[in-house]
Amino acid sequence: MKKIFKNLIFSIFIVSIFSCDNSKKITINKILDSPKFENAKLSVSEIKKEEDGYFFSFDINDYELGKQTPKEFDYELANSSKGQHIHFIINNDPYSAHYNKNFRKDIKDGDILLAFLSRSYHESVKNSNAYILTEIGEKKQIDLTSEYIFYSRPKGKYIGEETKKILLDFYLVNTQISPNGNKVKVTINDSEFFIYEWTPYYIEGLPKGEITIKLELLDSTGNLLDIPYNPSLRTILLE
Repeated sequence: MKKIFKNLIFSIFIVSIFSCDNSKKITINKILDSPKFENAKLSVSEIKKEEDGYFFSFDINDYELGKQTPKEFDYELANSSKGQHIHFIINNDPYSAHYNKNFRKDIKDGDILLAFLSRSYHESVKNSNAYILTEIGEKKQIDLTSEYIFYSRPKGKYIGEETKKILLDFYLVNTQISPNGNKVKVTINDSEFFIYEWTPYYIEGLPKGEITIKLELLDSTGNLLDIPYNPSLRTILLE
């Protein structure tokens, strides 16, 4: 009888632990005090077709690749030890990071490229000169003047301290968001959030394990905009 009682107490204790973990509230907050880089500029110097894909060369002004981004906030975000870089996104797939302005990529004609300057902790530079959007090849098949939302972060696996605050960042092109206009709906597991300001955010309260994140660009009435790559869905892992 004593053994059964002990086992019962142990079982209640275990259930209590998991109940506390599952009830942890997920929150999204704005990231403040990042350097603005208002004059930073990214432009294309050359895009050249080669046998194994394309060669890209960019011009960069008022921004230094490979440098650690200074920051004033008193918490840590996942950070690249290689410093500031270019986020290179093809067809809204997960980005590749480039720390040199010249590189080759195995991509094909008709692919849609978004490239933008990124801080070392992966926050995008959001001024109107800090990105390029183009279709690869000579045959243009997509309207680049349409409204777009591209997924950037979070991405991949987060371990230890990195799991406490995780960057949420996306890139808007040819559109703005506001309380009375377009808006971004973020679904993290089963939690829903609406974002009305294009700025970086951090996510807190995530449980360990696999996390699903969906981004949707909605119109002023709350309907999903019928545009390419909308919505975006990603899975990340917290350990």
